[in-house]
Amino acid sequence: MKIPVAKPYLDAQDAQNAYDTILTGWVTQGPKVQEFEEKFAQYTGAKYAVAVSNCTTALHLAMIVAGVGEGDEVICPSMSYIATANCIRYVGAKVVLAEVNPETYNIDLQDVIKRITPKTKAILIVHQIGLPADIDAFASLCKEKGITLIEDAACAAGSAYKGGKIGSHSDLVCFSFHPRKVITTGDGGMITTSRQEYADRLKLLRQHGMAINDRVRHESTTVVLTDHLELGYNYRMTDIQAAVGIKQLEKLDWIIAERRKIALQYHQAFADITTIRLPIEQEGYFSNYQSYSVYLKPEFPINRDELMQKMLDEGISTRSGVMTTHRETAYRAYCAGIILPVSEDACDRSIILPLYVPMTQEEINFVIETFKKICLPKNDIL
Repeated sequence: MKIPVAKPYLDAQDAQNAYDTILTGWVTQGPKVQEFEEKFAQYTGAKYAVAVSNCTTALHLAMIVAGVGEGDEVICPSMSYIATANCIRYVGAKVVLAEVNPETYNIDLQDVIKRITPKTKAILIVHQIGLPADIDAFASLCKEKGITLIEDAACAAGSAYKGGKIGSHSDLVCFSFHPRKVITTGDGGMITTSRQEYADRLKLLRQHGMAINDRVRHESTTVVLTDHLELGYNYRMTDIQAAVGIKQLEKLDWIIAERRKIALQYHQAFADITTIRLPIEQEGYFSNYQSYSVYLKPEFPINRDELMQKMLDEGISTRSGVMTTHRETAYRAYCAGIILPVSEDACDRSIILPLYVPMTQEEINFVIETFKKICLPKNDIL
């Protein structure tokens, strides 16, 4: 492949030519990053994948290429990690928080419909702890209203919806490779898209808007000077991270199969306990079980926080349910007066149990036995 060489200066036409060159797709960040992108796109069924430093930066760039900015509104669930809402504010748009379905914890379609206004630019759905949201329903709504659908798939690598891997359904799907996710690169993110113009601009934006990237310059046998074509960011993934990601991706299906085996054991062990509600997985939805969240009904014998402490006293670390953004200190003034009772109840009454690979059978049994011992009188187990 011949590498284009820039002149010692760039006038307006040179800059346009450089930008056009980027759009031909010859610019890559590094050999391992490029390989990881190609393999992730192939795995998900997407046309393109763009690696970035983490999922928050992925969401930020998705907002930019979708054209979201000052004066726009974006609807998203409050029940999600705070980065979901933050990325909307990064571009100066207004965060419009919506309710979730009480059984799936995914964003509620009917509640979203009520919140659409002429200023709505996008809907940001979240595949909560690995369970896909109803993509088709939201895609249909967005098409009808002329707005953009963006998927926060931070927890959903390897999950599937109606037979297709998450990442293949929409124009902007954002993944996380944080250590808590099903596969990790230490930290890192990926954006999948079906649109080449999105992929090209995402690659430009992740590297300071640089017309010619470091790899091209370092590999050139002649002096290469470059230009920066627009305001960009240092959102790059390193080749070291990508090399880890390639190996992790090779194991993804096996990891998910193992996680689902553990989830099934929890299902079976807790199925007859009437004071809790277990995760559900509707027909056509395939979860990677990034987390296993149990909802404690009002009649549960102790409160959630007491349960978490008792589990910790026994040597088992748990987590509280997915946070609600509107009740975080950083959002209280911004969201003054907002009440989302379904999200608040789901957050306050749910607990996330340990689920990881490799988790030994002894550890699984210990979690199950301890959970039952702490919370359930014998006559509560049928």
